[in-house]
Amino acid sequence: MQVDVLNANELKKTAPVFGQLSFDDHEQVVFCNDKDTGLKAIISIHSTVLGPALGGTRMWNYANEWEALNDALRLSRGMTFKSAITGLNLGGGKAVIIGDSKTQKTHELMRRFGEFVHSLSGKYITAEDIGMETRDMDTVREVTPYVTGISESKGGAGNPSPITAYGVFMGMKAAAKYKYGSDDLEGKKVMVQGIGHVGEALVEHLSNEGAQIFISDINLPKLEEVSKKYGAKIYTDDIYSADVDIYAPCALGASINDETIGRIKASIIAGAANNQLADEVRHGNILKDKGIVYAPDFLINAGGIINVYAELEGYDKKEIIRKTENIYNTTLEILKMAESSGITSHNAALKIAQQRIDDRKKKNLN
Repeated sequence: MQVDVLNANELKKTAPVFGQLSFDDHEQVVFCNDKDTGLKAIISIHSTVLGPALGGTRMWNYANEWEALNDALRLSRGMTFKSAITGLNLGGGKAVIIGDSKTQKTHELMRRFGEFVHSLSGKYITAEDIGMETRDMDTVREVTPYVTGISESKGGAGNPSPITAYGVFMGMKAAAKYKYGSDDLEGKKVMVQGIGHVGEALVEHLSNEGAQIFISDINLPKLEEVSKKYGAKIYTDDIYSADVDIYAPCALGASINDETIGRIKASIIAGAANNQLADEVRHGNILKDKGIVYAPDFLINAGGIINVYAELEGYDKKEIIRKTENIYNTTLEILKMAESSGITSHNAALKIAQQRIDDRKKKNLN
């Protein structure tokens, strides 16, 4: 669960889109509605400068439509920088479907959503996210070619979660190398918040490395399952003040906020959740001042988009792994750049990504 939670008052704006707190010169926002299937969705396209906007679709039972719009805007913006920093020729987009994926998702609803995606003629390419499964992407594929992450049996790259987790693991090891002088995580105490597909895969990597793993999630049966499978310890107290070396947020976005940041004892933050900093500037600076190494989320969780991009470019699993492992090198480069420039790691990553986008804009104008 990576839904970004902001104060309700912050979401109340006079203009429905252009005045939204998270609107950042997005190119296009499409509201999709279909009475027959009950579909209510938002497709947010932040940028297509580097290529078509690729980003997953999530289905979530949002408290209100403002919350859904905010999530779509923030996530699509993050996808722009994720593709840019990873060197992919893709823009940033994201889609959200409002509803309970366990009770309201139907084959007909997913087909109708696919028709809306198709109406954008390839400007937006969708993929799997929270509340979605590979089979849902197969359904979307029935009505549009503009979808990735379909079943391997149908020629796709399959579920991107394992590769996402591997990229996070690489970023975490790079952060450890920067902080401790060694990327060996054996014996390191790691708190993994959120044991979904990505969180569990990350726990497996950490277990193989010999780390001391603590896990937290609202799904108690899943916690018990993962605990028994990998020897991880279930943590029920305040995870932010836990005495651990590494905090890996793999659930809610904006988990690093005014209420939590002062309690964090971990010396490294490296996780899969999108938009971990509630306020990129202020909270990024607080982490920097506290000496906490922050591995930028849109960099280290890019394994998933690398995986689905393979379907568009036609490269194999070996190349997917090579590109994902390079997250280690890029993370180290950014952490060193941030230190030498006296800026936050988030800002350093943002600068590199934005520079690539700006260079392409200039090239397109010439």
